[in-house]
Amino acid sequence: MRPFLALLIAGIAPAQSAFEVASIKPAPPPGQVRMGTGMFTYPGGRVVVSNCPVFYVIQQAFDEEQVVIPDTPAWVNDERYDMDARPPADSEAAKSNPSNFKLPPNEEQRRMLQTLLADRFQMKFHREMREIDLYLLESARSPKLQEPRDPNAYPWAGTYRDPDVFAGTNITMLQLVKRLTRMLARPVLDRTGLSGAFDFKSSYDTTGESPDSTSFLIGSLNAIGLKLESSKAPIETIVIDHIEKPTAN
Repeated sequence: MRPFLALLIAGIAPAQSAFEVASIKPAPPPGQVRMGTGMFTYPGGRVVVSNCPVFYVIQQAFDEEQVVIPDTPAWVNDERYDMDARPPADSEAAKSNPSNFKLPPNEEQRRMLQTLLADRFQMKFHREMREIDLYLLESARSPKLQEPRDPNAYPWAGTYRDPDVFAGTNITMLQLVKRLTRMLARPVLDRTGLSGAFDFKSSYDTTGESPDSTSFLIGSLNAIGLKLESSKAPIETIVIDHIEKPTAN
């Protein structure tokens, strides 16, 4: 691990929004023992990335906003990295104490991730409005959603064990559209007007057919009184102008 300076480039936060120490290295080959795949947060502001492509880290650094990399180098999606970063002791991030290590980074940690990407991956970006294809998540008059059985449960939605069941646990609509954005590889905007967190479970009858993932999600959401509508709208897009493989620790 080594300290590094924040870079004052367009869109990058000032010097105080930087991890004090950070380690970046290629992930071990498939099959070797590891802690899992994803980004994890720990008390004291520590952020750990395990077996993830750089594009995923970029998405997390910008809270999964629409990210575009023109002429994307193959390694950005294909090569996987392990990272371990810790903030300065006097930062607000160092006071964080997430109830679950799977919870996403907070706003300051995201700015620190942006600085880390700028420093170690030479990332440069700009923001612009682009009209793109997307989905609107809308609600029926009486959606089949329940109050969470455990209001402290980790917010989650997806298929688990049973591939024909789409379920959610203690998840808000804002969290759900972020999850759907990743699953559909297309931005999803919340237009439900629903507040609070919910549990839900829906079965999509696949008898006699093999639906693609989009059809499965649309059918599953319809079953609980939610629907996805195709649309087009201008949204702010993060355009990555330059990125390189990481410098050594």
